[in-house]
Amino acid sequence: MAEEKKGFFKGLLNKFTADASDTKVEQAEEAIPAEPKEKKGLFDRLKQGLTKTHESIIGRIDTLLLGKKQIDADVLEELEEILITADMGVKTTVELIRTLEQRLKRNELGDGEALKAALKQEISDRLAQVNSDLDVSAAKPFVILVIGVNGVGKTTTIGKLAAQYRRAGKKVLLAAGDTFRAAAAEQLEIWGERVGAEVVRHKEGADPSAVAFDACKAAVARDCDILLIDTAGRLHTKVNLMEEMKKIRRVIEREIPGAPHETLLVLDAATGQNAVSQASLFKEAAQVTGLILTKLDGTAKGGIVVAVSHEFSLPVRYIGVGEGVEDLRRFEPQQFVDAIF
Repeated sequence: MAEEKKGFFKGLLNKFTADASDTKVEQAEEAIPAEPKEKKGLFDRLKQGLTKTHESIIGRIDTLLLGKKQIDADVLEELEEILITADMGVKTTVELIRTLEQRLKRNELGDGEALKAALKQEISDRLAQVNSDLDVSAAKPFVILVIGVNGVGKTTTIGKLAAQYRRAGKKVLLAAGDTFRAAAAEQLEIWGERVGAEVVRHKEGADPSAVAFDACKAAVARDCDILLIDTAGRLHTKVNLMEEMKKIRRVIEREIPGAPHETLLVLDAATGQNAVSQASLFKEAAQVTGLILTKLDGTAKGGIVVAVSHEFSLPVRYIGVGEGVEDLRRFEPQQFVDAIF
């Protein structure tokens, strides 16, 4: 009987030990989630993330075309309204409709399917014109300056980028340049711990340029592959903010010639046309070289991706279609358009 009890308690102890061990393994796996292996799964995830945009654009186009035996000017006029209200942007929409009108005159739009195919091609072409891959191996350390207003998911995006680069075997350093918002530095440190990246930070209210200076020195000294620099995003002091951005850039370039090698503007897709205004403001002052559109899974305004990229001739580097690290996706124009259509 004593042996049975001993065996029972030993088995129970082993179970708890195994459970604790499993929990630690799960926590470790959560730190840098494994990349999903099936491409089909990735595309399905993208389609799911863009469901609201699909319904906003294609769902309404299908309703428009229902029962229409031929495409005419009236159909194109209604299509124009659909695209504008889906935040495709007035400038981009007008250009798309003019192109479709030319196709109509050439009798290329025989029915609804031909119209949708033509629209899909025109959107794909515009995105492809400015698309380019981000080659982080072009310099060492490769310095990425990340900018954008508060609330767009900037710091979280940096954390996800860091996780992806670490998963690719890169040595990453993070710089907490948003010294205006104390929580930003703490949030970045949490990400650093999760993904195995060191963080350079100063006290709250410190000069962001000083953080950038120390981060550049550290990135070189520690032989880092990538330096990701966070910045403040308070727009209620536009002039001061933009001057601060210029100062940060000067300091970075002085310490690492040719840097920053990429300046990524993070935009919240759910804000629609506000994203266009932000792109206009930042592109002028901060020499933006690429875009990241976040929160696409929660909005029907995915057309803003096309609007902001085409209007400012800027490549979209990444899009956010969910909460997970793998849901920050490298932007592929054809796949994006396929998912919407």
